[in-house]
Amino acid sequence: MPSLLTTVFILQLLIHLINTTGAATINSLVRLSLTNLMSQAHSQQIWMLYNKVPTPTSKAVRDQSRLRSEVLRLKKEMNSTSSQDEFAKWAKLRRQHDKVLADYDKTSLSTPLAIMPVLNESHSYSPPAESLKGSKASFDSTVTVARWLSTNGLRFFLQFWYARQALFWIPQGWLPSYVEWMLSFPRSPRGSISIQVWGIACASVIQLVGGAVVALYVLAMEQRAGKGKGRPQKLGARGTSSAARSQARTPDRKKEL
Repeated sequence: MPSLLTTVFILQLLIHLINTTGAATINSLVRLSLTNLMSQAHSQQIWMLYNKVPTPTSKAVRDQSRLRSEVLRLKKEMNSTSSQDEFAKWAKLRRQHDKVLADYDKTSLSTPLAIMPVLNESHSYSPPAESLKGSKASFDSTVTVARWLSTNGLRFFLQFWYARQALFWIPQGWLPSYVEWMLSFPRSPRGSISIQVWGIACASVIQLVGGAVVALYVLAMEQRAGKGKGRPQKLGARGTSSAARSQARTPDRKKEL
């Protein structure tokens, strides 16, 4: 099991990487990873299992499933009924089908977090745009909360739980008493390093090293881009000088003739 020193350092490193990368980018990466891990069929099965238990969306999903079954039943009866020989029956089924389909579309668009498919005119399944937007917003909120709890939330918990524990001790007499008090702030024993101070030190070092690495990377890329642009300019200069020489020699030859 890693020590508390290593845990705090890794936690500060993760927080720095998340802040540098950006929340929107991380949400997109997580969403893409989950989409690749779970196919649409698996997502549908998980969604159905989720709504088997009493949830805020379980009743709406049950109504949605009932309406979908009714739409499919009416569509099947319409296909088995001739619109020419039994027009009255076919028209009645058509009106019932359109009404139930409209109700189904309304429930699909109003159901929170709905990923249930919607029947379009060709009776193929396609997800509603509004519910997908709602699902995306809810997913982003869930990922944001989970990310905060797993990083900053865990950091605050560790700082509260180990507030009185000394991470390591400073040799006696090395520092003045007021410096020892500052390093042990807020509740660690005098002469020790508290978890709060250690976290601040880790965050400062990670930020400095990260800034230096980014600066070196940008400098290397600029130097590479400068070398790439410098070579064609030299070749162009040579080509221009040779062309200028040939143009200068042409009038001299004309004069000699």
